[in-house]
Amino acid sequence: MSFQDDAARIPGGSARPDRGSPDRGSSEQRDRAVPPASGHDRPTRTAALWVAVAVGLAVLVMLIVFFVQNQDMVTVRFFGLEGTLALGTTLFIAAVGGGVLVALAGGARILQLRMNNHRRKKAAGGPGVAP
Repeated sequence: MSFQDDAARIPGGSARPDRGSPDRGSSEQRDRAVPPASGHDRPTRTAALWVAVAVGLAVLVMLIVFFVQNQDMVTVRFFGLEGTLALGTTLFIAAVGGGVLVALAGGARILQLRMNNHRRKKAAGGPGVAP
């Protein structure tokens, strides 16, 4: 995106022509329709990052509160192993383990779809497929 494109979108702003040309811009720039200025601009990547950081911090605070409120010691037994752990920590480990299982299943499905797509392109002789 050039400066002229940015300036054309600003109400009251004018795009400066190139220094070498005496006219007020090329015919391509004059023919291009400028979208109407709406009150809602698209969010930037920086704004999305800021929201993600804010949400992440809120989740972190909630996890800290969860750990502090669930410090009761519980006995955990798993395949013959036995140990004592805080309840909050135990539940957090279980949630992370479930998330890992979901991520593995999702990754396997994505890999399966990619392989099927590759086979379909190869069978159809699609572009970019080596003979």
